[in-house]
Amino acid sequence: MTIRTVLQALVHRQRVTEDLKMASSTRSPSAVSLHGSLQLRHVDAGSCNGCEMEINSAFGPVYDAERFGVRLVASPRHADALLVTGPVTKNMVGPLLKTFEALPEPRLVISLGDCAHDCGVFRGGYGVEGAVDDVLAVDVHVAGCPPHPEAIIEALRSLTGQ
Repeated sequence: MTIRTVLQALVHRQRVTEDLKMASSTRSPSAVSLHGSLQLRHVDAGSCNGCEMEINSAFGPVYDAERFGVRLVASPRHADALLVTGPVTKNMVGPLLKTFEALPEPRLVISLGDCAHDCGVFRGGYGVEGAVDDVLAVDVHVAGCPPHPEAIIEALRSLTGQ
């Protein structure tokens, strides 16, 4: 939801929040072990911060991803999944691997945005090691440049089964 649509909704007396229904009722195999709760550790591997703004929107008061049992945590030791944005730069390969190794088993990797999937506009850059798939095995990919908060929440809900 953009600022423009929020302002239009306020002027025209419409609902500002949207009903986020799950696309399908199937639960992923990992959703059984998550018990409806997902703790995320976010790592910016070299993005332009567009995805980070959308993550902030997804966890903000309008979309409120926490109502679906998803939380951002500060320590990888408290996380169930790793949320990675941006292409992996040469300087971030080591820290990304260390963060991944600190996650307890079973662990998931979510790549967020087109840059994390295929390096996007950063493809071929001298400081780019590659996509997240080149460094870690990715379980879920959220497409978009940047992905809309609804798409982020839908992907996270597919993991929690809520």
